[in-house]
Amino acid sequence: MPSLGEQIAALPMQWDKSGKLRVLMVTSRDTGRWVMPKGWEMDGKKPWAAAEIEALEEAGAKGHIGKKEIGIYHYHKQLDDDAELHCRVRVYPMIVDKLSRDWKERKERKRKWFTPKAAAKRVDEPELSDLLLTLCDAPHKIPLISALLS
Repeated sequence: MPSLGEQIAALPMQWDKSGKLRVLMVTSRDTGRWVMPKGWEMDGKKPWAAAEIEALEEAGAKGHIGKKEIGIYHYHKQLDDDAELHCRVRVYPMIVDKLSRDWKERKERKRKWFTPKAAAKRVDEPELSDLLLTLCDAPHKIPLISALLS
């Protein structure tokens, strides 16, 4: 078994009608904790393309994914055999255009929009919380996010 698991994640975002940034989080299938749509790297897929697939399968989110990661966080994944694997997750920004009503994992997960600050309080991983908090100053981050998506 590898000593470090490599995963990718999408951070689905959109601005609400009042112009405030929101992030879409989903519950994990095993513990029900709030997480970003994430998964293992996929053979033959660029990492951001794999993250886009995870966002669609886990959250029903469709939109534009950035090709540059906006951060990395680490966590311990509980495997089926009760072993733990230390994982590094590369996070790619995604601007959501549409949420599907019917998606692959809809019966296994809940999804919900949060402010970045509210999402940061609900995640278990300190590095992920820190990453979400960097989005709290969204007005000056908008050009950065737009640049990441080009």
